[in-house]
Amino acid sequence: MKIEKNTVVSLIYKLTENDQDGNVIEEVAETSPFTFLFGHGNLIPGFENSVANLNPSETFAFTVTPEEGYGIYSEENVAELPIAIFMQDGKVDNNILKVGNVIPLQDNEGHVFQGTVKHIGLEQVKMDFNHPLAGKTLHFKGHVVDVREASAEELAHGHVHGAHEHNH
Repeated sequence: MKIEKNTVVSLIYKLTENDQDGNVIEEVAETSPFTFLFGHGNLIPGFENSVANLNPSETFAFTVTPEEGYGIYSEENVAELPIAIFMQDGKVDNNILKVGNVIPLQDNEGHVFQGTVKHIGLEQVKMDFNHPLAGKTLHFKGHVVDVREASAEELAHGHVHGAHEHNH
C-alpha cells in the first residue's frame, strides 16, 4: 500500500540542516518510528509532498525550503514584553525565565503561543515567537517502515491511535 490520503504512515529519518552533511537536528530510530495520519495537514507541506506515493521499504532523501517548512524567520515575531507578566507574587521564577527556555504564553483572546527567551533585562524580556526551525532549509533522509489504512476512529479524530486503548 502506498502513502496517500487517509493512510497511517510509519517511517524513520535523519533530519539535518541545509543538506545531508549539515548539523543533525533530529533522528528518528527504527525502534520508535515517526507515525502519522497522512493527508490531514498535520505536517509541513514540503515533508508531506515529498513522501506522497512512497511504499513500505522505499528510501527517501529530500530538501525542504523554509517556505515549504516552518516559514521564513521574521523579526516581527520578536517582541519586548514587560518583565512584570512573568512575575508571581512579586518575583520572577528564574528556573523558568532563562535565556533559551521556551515558555507558553497566552494573549487576551486565549490564544497560546510558544516563545523562546532571547534576553532578560531589568524591565523587559525579549521573546522570539518564530518556530525554532523557521528560516532553516531542512534535509530529510530515511525510509518508510509501514503504511496502513487509517481506522474510522483515527479519521474521525484526525490523528493516529496507538496499539493500546486511546483516551482523550
